[in-house]
Amino acid sequence: MQLKTELYRRLERYVKVDTQSDERSGTFPSTHRQLVLARMLADELRAVGAKKVRLDRYGYVTAEVPATVKGRKPVIGLLAHMDTAPAAPGKGVKPQLHRAWKGGDIVISRRLGVVLNVRGCPELAAHKGEDIVTASGDTLLGADDKAGLAIIMTAAEYLLKHPEVPHGTLKIGFTPDEEVGRGVEHFDVKAFGADAAYTVDGDVTGTVEEETFNADGLTLKVAGKSVHPGSAKNAMANAARVAAEIVASWPENLLPETTEGREGFVMFTDIAAETEKAEVSGIVRDHDLKKLKAMERQLEAIVAAARLKHPLAKIELSFKEQYRNMKAVISRRPEVMSNLLAAVRAAGLTPEIKPVRGGTDGSRLSFMGLPTPNVFTGGYNYHGRYEWVSLDGMNKSLEVLINLARKWAE
Repeated sequence: MQLKTELYRRLERYVKVDTQSDERSGTFPSTHRQLVLARMLADELRAVGAKKVRLDRYGYVTAEVPATVKGRKPVIGLLAHMDTAPAAPGKGVKPQLHRAWKGGDIVISRRLGVVLNVRGCPELAAHKGEDIVTASGDTLLGADDKAGLAIIMTAAEYLLKHPEVPHGTLKIGFTPDEEVGRGVEHFDVKAFGADAAYTVDGDVTGTVEEETFNADGLTLKVAGKSVHPGSAKNAMANAARVAAEIVASWPENLLPETTEGREGFVMFTDIAAETEKAEVSGIVRDHDLKKLKAMERQLEAIVAAARLKHPLAKIELSFKEQYRNMKAVISRRPEVMSNLLAAVRAAGLTPEIKPVRGGTDGSRLSFMGLPTPNVFTGGYNYHGRYEWVSLDGMNKSLEVLINLARKWAE
């Protein structure tokens, strides 16, 4: 099955639509521009012959690919998200296709000095000879997760054009705001009607994921006391300094830039500070919930020490649950993963099960009653200017989805 041209045509079209989400927004979806792509996808689903196509008021796009076999078969969902991360520029994406990469440097932007190679990204080495897509160096690419959108859309079109392929009913779902942790906040699992689902939101070819971080958000607020610096001794509480001191006190070995695999971390993401007030936002992540809570207690101890050292300051620390490790749910339905692994092997790949150092829509969907592992798209270096995706990897992901449809119909 070689549909790379079709996959690239869709990816190229989707990434040119600016769909960055905004975690500071009070609306859902968080940005109106996501609805531009949502309408485009709904129209395209209708054009390829999908049934029950719907774009609801929250920006969710859903559709159905009817079964080609008789009898009751499990209904399977395929999902991807429409938004891109706010961590790097996402407007004016100009995709570049590097055909049959021979190894060596991939110059994304000579002007900006953005060069992709194996030294900076060892994962790229396995893709020699493949067609690699990057952006132009000014923006992220948006393959996270517009590669997933392209793969699912192409799979849906293929199955609708090939009724000889045996499969049960497939449900399609495209969601907004995954990158800001709100992707399925208003998603109606019951109305979606799937027995199990798969997000197509992974990375390098052959990897599948049934386990995510447990995730909490953190907020640190410091109320200081402003006094003229000439008479500040024993009278000033500089909120900016207190907040910086707390952040700097967090251990170096428990940061995202010093951890890997199953190692958890605390990341301070935003600091707004002045003398009278300061606010720090951040995230806490670990695959083991007990270890996550232990890190939170560790940070609470640092804050308690700061309160003693700075009695004139008022310091508040709070945590908010974001999502939990989906493996607890998926492990209760072993056929969900066994069918996925069989589909990957049928595509001629050796599946690699790895924990997600992050989360997917599947994290929350699983706890909403819809077990949802994650499938690779063929890309890496997401959320930045060095992002890339292999068209060959996308094609393999497409093949896996077709195999999955067959497997669930057996």
